[in-house]
Amino acid sequence: MVARNQHYVVPVTWGSSINFSIVQFFVALLFAVFFVGAVYMAGEYVTFNMIPVSEGDTFSGNDSSSQPECSLFSGKWVFDNESYPLYKEKDCSFMSDQLACNKFGREDLSYQQWRWQPHHCDIPRFNATRLLERLRNKRMVFVGDSLNRGQWVSMVCLLDTSIHDPNLKSMHNNGSNLITFKALGYNASIEFYWAPLLVESNSDDPVNHKLPERIVRSQSIEKHARVWTDADILVFNSYLWWRRPHIKVLWGSFEDTNGIYKEVEMIRSYEMALKTWSDWLEIHVDRAKTQLFFISMSPTHERAGEWGASNDQNCYSETDLITKEGYIGSGTDPKMMKVVENSIDELKTRGMQIEMINITQLSEYRKEGHPSIYRKQWEALNEEQLLKPNSYSDCIHWCLPGVPDVWNELLYAYIFRQ
Repeated sequence: MVARNQHYVVPVTWGSSINFSIVQFFVALLFAVFFVGAVYMAGEYVTFNMIPVSEGDTFSGNDSSSQPECSLFSGKWVFDNESYPLYKEKDCSFMSDQLACNKFGREDLSYQQWRWQPHHCDIPRFNATRLLERLRNKRMVFVGDSLNRGQWVSMVCLLDTSIHDPNLKSMHNNGSNLITFKALGYNASIEFYWAPLLVESNSDDPVNHKLPERIVRSQSIEKHARVWTDADILVFNSYLWWRRPHIKVLWGSFEDTNGIYKEVEMIRSYEMALKTWSDWLEIHVDRAKTQLFFISMSPTHERAGEWGASNDQNCYSETDLITKEGYIGSGTDPKMMKVVENSIDELKTRGMQIEMINITQLSEYRKEGHPSIYRKQWEALNEEQLLKPNSYSDCIHWCLPGVPDVWNELLYAYIFRQ
């Protein structure tokens, strides 16, 4: 890199030595140009091989005949207790008790030490300072359900542990749907907004949302969207809360007694909601400013019989990964995935740049990465509940540090790709 800035000074004397001096000058000049070019191309080559591509796309190195094609979402888990975890649970000032598995009794910590290795290429190493610089004077907002909140907590921990002065970071939660982490030295906001179905629903209260009947206003999103309209990076998800055969759809408002209610098949109601979401993005998002991402379905591991264990077990006490390549459990719905893919493809035809971060397959293998009984929701499990792990294990969310950190490594790669 020194050659970029170095000046080659070749003395030119008059008289019999002039021809020799000119030759020296041009030889030195050619050498400098060649060396700078070589350094530049080497840097570009390394960078290119570290940059991911869109889901389903592939890329190769400078020499397509020698470099195999690569997708960041196709690979394997590699045990790496030297580089991982990327932070320690106790060092994250804002760790969620729902995800702090070691704090609530989990002693086997190997779930923290797995690295996702794509075939034929590498994920760029997460650099908190670089991302904070990218976020200087900007807003990054995660919008969705508790799985997206878990990814947000992971992102907060990844950034928090790099900000050593406690006076330069803060967390604000006023009881509304929005929680804000601020890196004050960068004037950067990393936020989470609770909207589990993206559109309005009767489950929008961030605390009191577990209701026997789920109702959505599939054509109404403005109440939520106006909060994150001006964000610079938007990271969406919405799957878990749709997982039931039918959803009651409301035409009208929750306050209007004359509203029309209808039971709609889940996939159809999901399509309706994503149509409302995508139409809003097309009209309101500043295409020159905002980066858009959708996190694919996070798999669950509630039926151990699916990976060869006892049918009456779940993720509790699991310490190993699933090794069957391409494994898909019943907690994943390909039809829902296809609805999102179609929505994103349609947005792209309308000139919107949005990427799906496909975390589904790589997360399918991680049956041991869930909190099971080692967590605190509103209250920690009592002794009676702890004796019934098959009934009270959380096999939906993920321990931290853990799988969501890898989701954020992939997200990080895409942020710097654009």
